[in-house]
Amino acid sequence: MTDPIATRAAKATPPRVARQIKGLSDRAIAWIFVAPTIFLLLAINIFPLIWTIQLSFTNYKANRLNREPEFIGLRNYERILTDSDIWLNMQATAHFLFWTIALQVLIGFALAWLIHRNFKGSNFWTTVIVLPMMLSPAVVGNFWKFLYQPQIGLFNYIVTFFTRAEPSSFEMLGSVQLAPWSIVIVDTWMWTPFVMLICLAGLRSIPDYIYEAAEIDRASKLRQFFTITVPMVLPFLMLAVLFRGIENFKMFDLVVQLTGGGPGSTTELTSINLKREAFEKWRTGYASAYAIILFVTVFGLASIYVKALNKVKER
Repeated sequence: MTDPIATRAAKATPPRVARQIKGLSDRAIAWIFVAPTIFLLLAINIFPLIWTIQLSFTNYKANRLNREPEFIGLRNYERILTDSDIWLNMQATAHFLFWTIALQVLIGFALAWLIHRNFKGSNFWTTVIVLPMMLSPAVVGNFWKFLYQPQIGLFNYIVTFFTRAEPSSFEMLGSVQLAPWSIVIVDTWMWTPFVMLICLAGLRSIPDYIYEAAEIDRASKLRQFFTITVPMVLPFLMLAVLFRGIENFKMFDLVVQLTGGGPGSTTELTSINLKREAFEKWRTGYASAYAIILFVTVFGLASIYVKALNKVKER
């Protein structure tokens, strides 16, 4: 019979090393195992953040390496916060965030509620609904860009079937009014399954005896929905909103594939504008300050939201 792995490892350990290890506390041994991971986190996350903060106070440009960066204080932050174009990008991002989250929560919860009823074929339809979430954003962007084509795309013909308008009379990606909604539709199609799965987990975590007690008290189905289902699923809904809000605030690849920020700057979200400042205009110091402002905004809003989520969970 072979010895366990731990026993073989102990036998293979040199006596000198074994004596040193025996003298260590459990806390010290735990730190030995955790230290490499902490070092990697510091190297990958903390160091770039500190360097970005340092660059945000300079006029550094990455395409001029032979030129020493000049310290300019808070000038980059002042220029960003007083730039009307950046505030327009913020408004475009806020529009995208609000409508995608609202639609994904409403549709995702409705789908979760239907699947939770365990009708015939519910497992099959759950798999079908989840499929868009498994695709790459680049694939989804190219796929929907083809669907949005006014001449050969299927989307215009579907709209024409219900509105009787000519398929070539409107262009989703080329219209200033419709381009933002085209991105909202695609993101909702892709990520509603994610919200549905979280809501489905919340619905299935509700004990059956609560509904049985409500039926004994002659509570109607509508009353059970608003007094039992919604309050108990609310923490899961809020968690889904948190995840999707953070992800959509930094949305980049899907928008680039669909509109590239156009037409004009109608769909130019903050992430796209940041990329252009950093890697097209090469205003590295300015872009660093921009990134810090976005980071503080997301971190601050997420912290406030998490506190509200914890209060809801404590009820």
